[in-house]
Amino acid sequence: MPPPLEALETLPPEQRLAITWSRAEARDRLASMLAFDGRLARIVTRTREPMLGQMRLAWWRDTLGLRVAARPRGDVVLEALGTFWEGREAELIALVDGWEQVLHEKPLSEDAAGRFAEGRSAALLGVYGGDPRSDRPGAASRRAAWCWSLGDFAARVSDPGERAMLAKLGLARSGPDRRLPRSERGLAVLGSLGERALRRDGRPLMEGRGAAIAVMRAAIFGG
Repeated sequence: MPPPLEALETLPPEQRLAITWSRAEARDRLASMLAFDGRLARIVTRTREPMLGQMRLAWWRDTLGLRVAARPRGDVVLEALGTFWEGREAELIALVDGWEQVLHEKPLSEDAAGRFAEGRSAALLGVYGGDPRSDRPGAASRRAAWCWSLGDFAARVSDPGERAMLAKLGLARSGPDRRLPRSERGLAVLGSLGERALRRDGRPLMEGRGAAIAVMRAAIFGG
């Protein structure tokens, strides 16, 4: 059995809310994916020497390519991924590849930011790939994942020009259909908060009283 999910990582409030509003069958996948995303983010943001960061990311990529039984023991995030993502590691490897774009590009280019968002979106959308009540991700689901990927990242960036680029790129994907299926309410919460952050020039996702309203609207109505 994997360790209790609350032992994985200290997740930010918006991510805990998204997990709470998810269906039971998606909660463990979402929690473990977000914990892994946080682990990769710390590798990238705390590494001053890109080659060392690349080596750490390569370790995760190579380890996820192994059979679960052949992987090292003792890391709570890795064990949770082995339990809830077995057979679907391609999306997790896409997440590693996405974060590697950020490691190499300083300052971050729009092209690299797009590749980062694609990798991060693939992992978030992969949370719902095992739900029989959910079809392949539609346009609204892809847009929500994209907005969270870039909105959450923009809130971490200190350079105003880089934040402006991320906001423009994140809001470039739009469409008339924003409502997500009930099985993806966790994604709806993250996507709504991500879009709100982008429209506020990369401000933190839960900043301001309007954040709680955005969460409730997304959780109840799907977007």
